[in-house]
This record gives sequence, C-alpha cells and structure tokens, in this order.
Amino acid sequence: MSDEGALESIMDLAEHIHESLDRAVIEHTVERGTPVFTVKRDHIIPVLQFLRDDMECQFTTIIDICGVDFPDRPERFEVVYNLLSITQNQRVRVKLTAAEDTPVPSVVSVFSGAGWLEREVWDMYGVYFTGNPDLRRILTDYGFEGHPQRKDFPLTGYVELRYDEELKRVVYEPVKLTQDFRRFDYTSPWEGMVDVQLPGDEKAVKPNFGYRDPKKKSVGGDA
Repeated sequence: MSDEGALESIMDLAEHIHESLDRAVIEHTVERGTPVFTVKRDHIIPVLQFLRDDMECQFTTIIDICGVDFPDRPERFEVVYNLLSITQNQRVRVKLTAAEDTPVPSVVSVFSGAGWLEREVWDMYGVYFTGNPDLRRILTDYGFEGHPQRKDFPLTGYVELRYDEELKRVVYEPVKLTQDFRRFDYTSPWEGMVDVQLPGDEKAVKPNFGYRDPKKKSVGGDA
C-alpha cells in the first residue's frame, strides 16, 4: 500500500471511530499516522470496549497506560491509553483528563493487563483508579512519599536511604545536601580554546597566541 493509501485508510478508521463514539469523544486528530482521541473520563470503559470488539478496529492489545502532568491546567493530568490492533496493523491513542482529586474508572474489566499499568500511573502521578483490585505502589517503596513524575516533585526527593552497618538494615533519612548550591560547567574544554592555535589550524584565522607561520623554518631547520 502506498503512503497516500495508508493515510487514507488511517483517516477512514479515525472517522469511523469518531462517528461511532460521537457522544464520548471531545476531540480527535491524527498524529504521525496514529489516530488520537480525547474522550470524556466517565466514558473510558465503553470507549475501550468498542475499540477492542468492533470488527473494523480490533484493538485487542493494550500497549501502555501513561500519565502526563500539566500543573497549570485545572485538570492537571492526562491519562493516555495506547492500543494495538494486530489484525489491522494499526495503533490508536486515547486520552482523558483528571484533577488531583478526580478518580478515573479502571479498565481492568476490559484489559486485564491494565492493572499493573494503572498502578504505575498511580505511583508516579497520584491518579486514583476506581475499581482497580490492587492499587498500590509498584515502582517505589511502600513508604515512599509523593509521586516523583509530577512537575512539582523536587529532583532530590524528600528522603534518602542507606544501609546502616550498626543497625544491619536499611534506614530512611531526610535529604541533606552537603552543597546547597551546585554549579556544573558542561562546556567542552575544546570549546573554551577560542584564541589558541592548535595543530592543523594553520589555515584558520590567526589567533593572538600560539601562532607559528608555516612558511618560516624553526631553529632546528624543520618546516
């Protein structure tokens, strides 16, 4: 299939989904060959059921559920569902928004593999999924405070852990920075040498220091 034919097929699929889910869809577009739908939060379960069961869709595999944080928005979080149709050789992305205190319906009843993916979003962003049978942290420790993928979470974290030889166990302590202000110079050492001639630079602009005329012979007689 040509690129033009593939794009037409994608657009037809996106239009079919939009027409079938018109009441649930807020907006839709096609980004880099993938249909993207923003849907109403309370409709996420029937939307995914349709995408899974409809014969023109058959998105039977959930690839990922991830979160995005936009702190300036009233509903700061986006929950993104990425689905794959092996039969149609096509992907689709479904998005919804949620506030910090807004629960999102779990889609475990539609895709059983969504359980762990929802746990990751809960752990990293704090988005609560109602109906998840085992919603607890999965990447951080059980006693971890906060949600590290939020934009307002400090890069240093709140606590640090170490192994205590005397207690013979891991202990948690508040983060203590031994250097309050850190300044790192990432400039390459070669980038700083702007006024010095290096071997092989004889044809470059004459520098103020280290210049040697290649036409003049040195004391030893070498060119």
